[in-house]
Amino acid sequence: MAEPCIKVNQLRVIYNKGKSNEVRSLDGVDLEIYPQEYVIIYGPSGCGKSTLLYGISGLQPPTYGDVFVHGKNLAEMKKKEMVEFHQTSIGMVFQAFYLIETLTVLDNVCLPKVFRGENLRERREKAMELLQRFGIAEQADKFPAQLSGGQKQRVSIARALVNNPEIILADEPVGNLDSESAQNVLDIFQEINLTDKKTLIMVTHNPEHLAYADRVVYMKDGKKVSEEVNRDKRPKEALKKEVENVPTEISSELKLLMRTFKNLSLQQVGVLLIPFKAKQLLSHILSDLSEEQVNAAENLLKEFLFNNIDINALIEKLDLDFNKGGAGWNKLRAISFAQRVKSILDQSENIRENQKSNFIALSDYLNEVCGLKLTDDEIMLRFRSFIKLRVENKIDRFGLEQRLDAPKSLGGIGLYKNSADKVVREIELIMLLKYSA
Repeated sequence: MAEPCIKVNQLRVIYNKGKSNEVRSLDGVDLEIYPQEYVIIYGPSGCGKSTLLYGISGLQPPTYGDVFVHGKNLAEMKKKEMVEFHQTSIGMVFQAFYLIETLTVLDNVCLPKVFRGENLRERREKAMELLQRFGIAEQADKFPAQLSGGQKQRVSIARALVNNPEIILADEPVGNLDSESAQNVLDIFQEINLTDKKTLIMVTHNPEHLAYADRVVYMKDGKKVSEEVNRDKRPKEALKKEVENVPTEISSELKLLMRTFKNLSLQQVGVLLIPFKAKQLLSHILSDLSEEQVNAAENLLKEFLFNNIDINALIEKLDLDFNKGGAGWNKLRAISFAQRVKSILDQSENIRENQKSNFIALSDYLNEVCGLKLTDDEIMLRFRSFIKLRVENKIDRFGLEQRLDAPKSLGGIGLYKNSADKVVREIELIMLLKYSA
């Protein structure tokens, strides 16, 4: 399969958001990591590399963007799913070891299995097997304070492996070690990757470590600035797909839309974009309908967007029974839906015809339909200027959301996060509907 096991989409992490001491630790990072790759995230202190690692681990929630591991969005996981993910899917190795001083070495390694409720004898056998493998079995009954730094890190690696996760994440794992101990740990990681076939992601600021990686991701100021490939373990199908998906030229508008609508592919242009538009428009407006009703409505909406039927025919067919080729809605819902569709399409058509003059009308529309109740002239002028920037593709959805969410004292609009999100979703859909190849 050519699917990545880890996919990071436009990940942004902002601390003290909207305050005078706001810090953007990550600023729009995209990254795909494939099974059994050894990837090093490299850069100077404060560049965001550890934040990216913690984002992948689920320990650092995103301010914006998404992290998918084995196809699951970490932000959408329930508490029980996240616990299961941390226990079985990933193993963490830290610079500071984080061993429990009151437990023996053996019990430290066993701890992840204790939380799984596994049999005492079986978990101790597995822990001893790992301690023997890493040459520290004779330290099993000692406490962490009695070990050297290199021994402590080997214990923490054993602990990370004890539940046999597919992914190992290591944050500056040799930062506190002497050169001999550091080399020992690096050799262990190489063995884990090559022999155990684990996907391994390591953060480091030491250029001497880069030769171990299959790929090196270079970070600076919260951004991924480049990648370097030493050995390409990515499937050939994935590389072929990457090449096929790179057009000679992509408009800036499509680039921004693709960052919002994750399922939008480069092939979905012109006529092929209509089904995607129909699906997004439908999901934006509707809820509380059966899957059958939604699917029928989606087909009718495609017909409408293709100009095969007019707005009155759309209302009529939405109200028809299934056995007559309709969607099985009631008349009031059909009318309400059609009016909502028409209002969105009207705004889209207005900015397509003359975006420079119509961003004011669009701003007024958003103020009303999103229930913002902006009445202050200065704030409304500021709001219009932000909408103008998005309409002209000078900022993306994240830039707009930040400006809407920021306090008024810092030049923002001061909207609640839910209100800002509502405005952004509305205008992004309008921009999508406006777009044509």
